[in-house]
Amino acid sequence: MSQSVVAERYATAIFDLAQQHGQTASIQEELTELKKAFRDNKGLSELLSSPKLSTAKKKDIMKTIFNGVNPIVMNTLFVMLDAKRMDEIQNVFAQFHALANDAAGVAEAKVYSTRPLTEVETNSISATFGRKVGKQSLRIENIIDPSLIGGIRLQIGNQIYDSSLSAKLNKLERKLIGS
Repeated sequence: MSQSVVAERYATAIFDLAQQHGQTASIQEELTELKKAFRDNKGLSELLSSPKLSTAKKKDIMKTIFNGVNPIVMNTLFVMLDAKRMDEIQNVFAQFHALANDAAGVAEAKVYSTRPLTEVETNSISATFGRKVGKQSLRIENIIDPSLIGGIRLQIGNQIYDSSLSAKLNKLERKLIGS
């Protein structure tokens, strides 16, 4: 999560507007897509930070690229562009997600498994581990990792629950070597 005061202020402003207009979930989805766009296209950040282009030209580019984006999100991007704070954009996205998740009683989680999880498995993990961390549910990102051999590894924030076969074999190996 971002430690940036600037990012926290922008994210709080977006979050407050989203709640006032009842659009928190839709804006969170849009910010997820924008986060991917900025992360996957390094040239986009460089273009929007370039001193060679005027702010008006940069806004035109953003209108073209992000056509159809919620006006709250677009206006925030414009304000950040005007304030020359585009370097904080990823932090703003992360901070907004944290605020939205806290309000909804949801925690972000990564589940590493050897195969894609079924919906039933995902829901079961979400309900079980959501209660353990004091949340209503988990928003799960399933990551395929064949090195686990079997089982799962779950990461919620800085907590890791590892019931993978590879972890159990490593534990057994350490126990046998230690004897």
